[in-house]
Amino acid sequence: MLLVPRWVLFSSGCAPVLLIAGWAISAALEGSAYDPVTQTISVLAAYGASGSWVMTGAFLALGVCHLLTAWGLRAAAAAGRVALAGGGVAALAVAMVPAPSSGGSLGHGSVAAVGFTLLALWPVLAATAGRATPWALRPLPSFAATAVMVAGAVWFLVEMHRHGMAGVAERVVTAVQSLWPFVVVLSCLRHRAGRRAEQSA
Repeated sequence: MLLVPRWVLFSSGCAPVLLIAGWAISAALEGSAYDPVTQTISVLAAYGASGSWVMTGAFLALGVCHLLTAWGLRAAAAAGRVALAGGGVAALAVAMVPAPSSGGSLGHGSVAAVGFTLLALWPVLAATAGRATPWALRPLPSFAATAVMVAGAVWFLVEMHRHGMAGVAERVVTAVQSLWPFVVVLSCLRHRAGRRAEQSA
């Protein structure tokens, strides 16, 4: 029997909702001075931003969600759970080390880069083999998820370099990264339900 408690569905499901709501509300509070197409999410949490408290709260909530999900997702390989938890810690650190109101920040950028990397790698690190494995934890879907996240991160870096649609690229990749734990948990619970149905038939 897969060791995935149902409450993990709540922690993993809240992650993308809170993140997207955070940047949407923060952008609305910032008004026309903020361009979501070209400017990053970190700008919304920067010192002096009108909605910084909302975006900072979203980062904190996201970090807690990832930590709880990593704790409860015992069906995944240990390396993947550690990477997911590390991504949660990185989200907490991003909230604690906000970007400056203008210019770059080595500390903030480094923490964000670590978080991106860990959340991109955790699917493939969490993969397990065997017929009893839920589909989202199997090697092929896990590798595909990591590949999509890495491609999104590369797209983000390209857009940052060319001063293009960095905001769009960042939102796409962070949305995918925050959603994948929910997909994994859902697949685990559905797989367990299917196994129970087969045994009772």
